[in-house]
Amino acid sequence: MDWEIILSDALRSGIGPIAAVYALAAIGLNLHFGYTGLLNFGQVAFMLVGAYGVAASVSTFGLSLWVGVLVGLACSVVLALLLGLPTLRLRAEYLAIATIAAGEILRLFYRSSWAEPVTGGVFGLQQFANDFYDVNPIPNDRYGFWLLNFSARDLWALGVAWGLVALMTVLIALLVHSPWGRVIRSIREDEEAVRSLGKSVYAYKLQSLVLGGAIGSLAGMMLAINNQSVNPDSYDPVVTFFLYTLLVLGGAGRVLGPVIGSILFWAILTFFDSLLRQAIDAGVISPTIIAAPEVGAVRFALVGLGLMLLMIFRPQGILGSRKEMLLDVR
Repeated sequence: MDWEIILSDALRSGIGPIAAVYALAAIGLNLHFGYTGLLNFGQVAFMLVGAYGVAASVSTFGLSLWVGVLVGLACSVVLALLLGLPTLRLRAEYLAIATIAAGEILRLFYRSSWAEPVTGGVFGLQQFANDFYDVNPIPNDRYGFWLLNFSARDLWALGVAWGLVALMTVLIALLVHSPWGRVIRSIREDEEAVRSLGKSVYAYKLQSLVLGGAIGSLAGMMLAINNQSVNPDSYDPVVTFFLYTLLVLGGAGRVLGPVIGSILFWAILTFFDSLLRQAIDAGVISPTIIAAPEVGAVRFALVGLGLMLLMIFRPQGILGSRKEMLLDVR
């Protein structure tokens, strides 16, 4: 087996644009769950409206990409208000039900024949991010080290994605250490105590939902721009549970938790994928035990096993503390 290829594949995935996109979406989810205690099971819905805000603005309505970014952010704000206004005064599980249902409703709506003139239906939309790549300042060449090589196009998308992750990380760090951040962390711990101090718990929850949703929509936009395509079936509920997995891995309620979790999640996932394929090709693992088409499922099983062990021995994640995982659902 070629360990150099295995390790380079894992490293490329861990620092790649997809890892950055998931880190960005998880930063928004961390604001919801890790800091405010909101059970948002539909972060993928915010990614979906952000991605289609950009794609439909350019492909369907002929607007510029930069206007599409504003449309995507506006859509995420509207979605957060539609979800939060009727549910945030109720028990936490009502928001969980509303968000996971909203994600599926939107996915099915965007892929429907009724919405096809705008969204492309089941076929989605393609080739709408040319404006983004036209402003690429990196000369056309190959860049990298060791076995890691990126084209100028890929490096541009990679740099912008991780730049957004850095920007949002700094923003969240400043917010959670501000008076506003102290209030939302207090809401996570004890809502009644916050109300007794004259604070509007409902208003702060809604603000957190809107801001975290907007960050999630940025992740959806970057995913769409990187792929130069959007398809509704790429935004299913599994994406949200991946986000929770990497959030738990890195540590909920920690500024760098989503970033560390995303890097490790994608690096480990790709490591197992490359390792198993190399082992099958080298004859170390018989195809009768694991066939090549089964590698995708087996790698998730191995990552799931690792996550189980993590929850047993360190449930707070790598950077977290045990109390951050305790959520009083009321």
